[in-house]
Amino acid sequence: MELSTVRRVVGYVKRHRAATLGQTKDLGAKYTMADSDGAVVRAEVQLAPMQVPKASDVLADDLRERILRGDFPEGTALPHERELVAQTGMSRTTVREALRILEVQGLVTMRTGRAGGAFAQRPGKESVANSVGLLIRGRQIRIPALLETREAIEPHCAQLAATYRTRADLDALERANDAIAVDTGSLADFLQANVDWHVGVAVASHNELLTGFMMALSRAIYASTNTQGFIDAEVRRTTIHSHRTITDAIRDQDPEAAVRRMQRHVHTYAEAVLKVEERSAVTVPGS
Repeated sequence: MELSTVRRVVGYVKRHRAATLGQTKDLGAKYTMADSDGAVVRAEVQLAPMQVPKASDVLADDLRERILRGDFPEGTALPHERELVAQTGMSRTTVREALRILEVQGLVTMRTGRAGGAFAQRPGKESVANSVGLLIRGRQIRIPALLETREAIEPHCAQLAATYRTRADLDALERANDAIAVDTGSLADFLQANVDWHVGVAVASHNELLTGFMMALSRAIYASTNTQGFIDAEVRRTTIHSHRTITDAIRDQDPEAAVRRMQRHVHTYAEAVLKVEERSAVTVPGS
């Protein structure tokens, strides 16, 4: 593999400098003149700052594009650090920084040891979930917006699941249903089984983008809900019943029933959660 990254960076800088110098010369020719005494009069010209990309960003961009278009199939090793240094002419620090950028983006995984190095990986549903999760946390998106989004997305997941589900998908949903139905289970066990079931419906849709969204939404919703004030025996019974009827529609490959039942389930849940949130809200005097 030949990487032309350094030449591109150097070429960019040269072209930018040449353009800037050309602008300066033009401006000089236009505004430089001599007065009657022969003294040079110069106009004040404000030049714009040059924006030159970091070498590590350019290298990361080059490697990212190669991974995404399949030059490095998933699971294959990128050239060793020393090879990248030799091929690009960049410093070891720059190469390491570029690899760290790709690792954070989920495009390479780093392994240690004699057979270690950077290995290509394609972004999947976890990448979507992590990005959406960061957006939810970073923007501090509140529970009403999360519930609205789930009502818009999850019924369609159920519809697709009823169309494309496999035997393995049904087994995963049944395992989650069995875990939810355990009377002696802790609240944490119930919530985890609940998340597993909702994510299982999305997985059964066989749409990685929807699955990633639902993974992030389900985690955020249950992390944001006042579960101690909401989850009681009646809620557990209602949840078990709703999940089983939706699972039945998915098993029977009945998309219309799956959509209808999921819409009712998530809407009822959203209404109940918001009522609890309103009761739990603390009113600040004078606000």
